[in-house]
This record gives sequence, C-alpha cells and structure tokens, in this order.
Amino acid sequence: MICYSKLNNAMGKKRAFTILALVGILAVITTGLRQAGAFESPITKAQTELAVSGQEEAAAVTHNHYSPLSGFRKFLSYTGFANATPGHIAMIVVGLFFIFLAIRYDYEPLLLVPIGTGIIIGNIPFFQSPDINLQLGIYQEGSVLNYLYYGVTHGIYPPLIFLGIGAMTDFSSLISNPRLMLLGAAAQVGIFLTLLGALSIGFNLPEAASIGIIGGADGPTAIFLSSKLANGGVVNGIQTANLIGPIAIAAYSYMALVPIIQPPIMRLLTSRRERKIRMKPPRSVSKLEKIMFPIIGLILTAFISPGALPLLGMLFFGNILKESGVTRRLADTARTSLIDIVVILLGLTVGASTQADVFLTTESLMIFSLGAVSFMVATAGGLVFAKVMNLFLHGDNRINPLIGAAGVSAVPDSARVVQAEGLKYDPKNHLLMHAMAPNVAGVIGSAVAAGILISFLL
Repeated sequence: MICYSKLNNAMGKKRAFTILALVGILAVITTGLRQAGAFESPITKAQTELAVSGQEEAAAVTHNHYSPLSGFRKFLSYTGFANATPGHIAMIVVGLFFIFLAIRYDYEPLLLVPIGTGIIIGNIPFFQSPDINLQLGIYQEGSVLNYLYYGVTHGIYPPLIFLGIGAMTDFSSLISNPRLMLLGAAAQVGIFLTLLGALSIGFNLPEAASIGIIGGADGPTAIFLSSKLANGGVVNGIQTANLIGPIAIAAYSYMALVPIIQPPIMRLLTSRRERKIRMKPPRSVSKLEKIMFPIIGLILTAFISPGALPLLGMLFFGNILKESGVTRRLADTARTSLIDIVVILLGLTVGASTQADVFLTTESLMIFSLGAVSFMVATAGGLVFAKVMNLFLHGDNRINPLIGAAGVSAVPDSARVVQAEGLKYDPKNHLLMHAMAPNVAGVIGSAVAAGILISFLL
C-alpha cells in the first residue's frame, strides 16, 4: 500500500512537472514569437509569389502558351512549406507533445490524443487569400472541419456528453444525504471570484465569465459557456475574443491535475483530527427514489436556471434512461458509443481551433493562470463550507471536511483523491461513497452557475 502510494505520488509529480513545463514553454514561445512579429498578418511571400506567378500565367495564356515554370511556382505557393510561420511550427510541436504524453505516460489518452491530433491538423499551414476559399481550415466556411466545429460553436457537443455522464452516474449517495449538495454549491464560489479577477486584469464581462467557469473543473460546461459568451462574436453589445480553445484546454488540463492540485489545499485547510472523522454509512436508496430524483431535479434546476437546460436536461435524461430499467439499450448507447463519438469530435475540433494566432497569446497564458486560481478557490470553498457545517452538527452527523474538496465537478477524480487522503490518516476510513455526493452535486452546480451567467449576460 505504501509502495503504491509512493508510486502514485511520483507519477503525479511527473505529470505536474510536464504540465508546468508545457506552460513555461508556451510562455517563452509566445514572448519570442511576439518579439519576432510572428503574429502580424502582412501579405506573405508565398502570396506575393502567387500574385506574380498569376500575372505570368495570365501573360502566358495571352500568348497562347503555358509556362511550366509558372505552374511549378503556383504549386509551391500552395504548399505548407511556403506558408509556414514560427507560430505554426510551435503549435505542431505542442500537439506532438500532447500525443507523446498520452501514449508514453498514459496521461488522459482519451482526451489528449484527439486534442493533440486536432492541434496538428489546425496548424498545418496552407495558402489563404480573401479571394480564395480552399475550404480547408476550421474557420473557413464550407470546410469539413468548419462543419464539425459547428457542434462546438453552437453548444451541441457538451449536452451530448452530459447525456452520457447522466447514463453513467449513480446519484444514490446524494439522495441518501441531500445536505451534502450544499458542498457542491459552495465549491462554485471559485467561479464567481475568478470572474471578478478576470475583470480586474482587463477581460470584458462575457470573457471573464467564460474563464471563471474553469473553476468548476468541468470541460463540457466550460466549452458550452465559452461557445455562448467568448466565441469571437458580439455578446450584448460587447465584442468578445475567441477563447474557446484556450479555455477548453485549460479546463481539461486542470481536470487531469486534480490529484496534484487538491491534496496540498486539503491538508492546509483541515487538521489531522478533522481528516480522521468517520461518517455514518449512507442509507440504502429505493428504486422509486432513484427514478424520482432526476425527474424532480430536472424540473427544479431548470426552473432556477433555464439557461442550463441543454446541459441539465440531457444529464437528467441520461440518468432516467439508466434508472428506469426499461431503456437499457438506450442507456448503454449513451454511456458507450455515443459519448465516445462525441469526445472524438469535440477533442479534434477544439484542438484544431487552437491556431497559432489564437492560442499563442498573452491572453491564453492569463487564462491558464486564472483557471488555476479558480480551481484552487473552488476546492477551498468546499473545504471551508464543510467546516462551517460541522459547527452545527454533532456526533455521527458530523462531516469529514475532506469531502468538501469533491464539490468541484471532476467526476470521479475528486472523490478518489478524497478517498486516498482519508486512508492516509485512517486506513479504515473509506470516504469514496460520501465524496461522490458533493462530486455529482458539483456537476449540477457548475451547470446551474453557467446557466445563471448566461441569463445575466446574453
């Protein structure tokens, strides 16, 4: 057990180091490329050569003969070699690094392989001109990638992922102890505090709201909100930047870093005695309660936050499929084939959207920093609120404050971290089932928070 723990710690430190190294590399690359003017958009040499070759070709046609040299020049002007910039090369390296981490270290491969491949695809350089649409890039109308990206920009993929999550989730622990839902709500404080922080450093209100949602540690919700509020369009009279790619990658990165970020905060805000608190076992939950919970939850949360209906509606619908017992085939499809297909499309298109001129910016680095702060504040919010609840509880009703850290919606990673931390101080104190209650409540809470922000800002 001790050896296994040490191995986990070593692997965790290695993962943390690789992520921090990646952020540092991006910071250096961004600074260097900006100094070199790599993100300016003058007419490239390739475009100039194409114009010249076009003139030569026109002249050749005028004289009723075709010049092989002009055709070869035109071919060269369309290649990636002629249109590559330092930004393209840097992002391709980042994509390769993501794939390397996934394959070599088994580091979130279901996410990093599609995202890494998407980064490479999105940063393959090709000829671009206002007069010519080759229908290749993700931002070019009519391209295959642009059609697939429609599911991101219009918020289609996140609800489908929530459908699969609902079909996989067991709400029994939350039903048996509903007061733990408050911990999931308390953890959302990180979202709103980070929103204020983003405003203070220059982001406008819609962009700040999209950045703040990273604190929920919920990738689909972050993508859903940023597709509404930070998609490069005009939101309620405010021009926004396209921050979908940086926000999505930041959200998924911090989801993966849950075992690294949360334990130090948990130890800082709780005493050894509090970590040893044993909670009474959750009661058994009837089938009727399991069926009624998603129905009542859907109606209640949708009335409170209609803006979150696409997410919460699909989440609870998936759970109804699971718990009804008469739609097994639909539930199996939702939690296997469907969610796998959507993850592939979502990861690929989000990766492809991180083109060099969009991702390698100072704003992206600030988003990563604010996302880290948001996630840490959310973790602390759940822990502190659990301690406050204990002021009014006695005996077996007391709560182990560690489970407050599971209030973020990184299911089930946060609950597993709570379990591991609890076992370190009491090998017989199993907190996993208790931690799952605020964990699934966090999923609901982050979606409700996103809906509230949408209702305020759209």
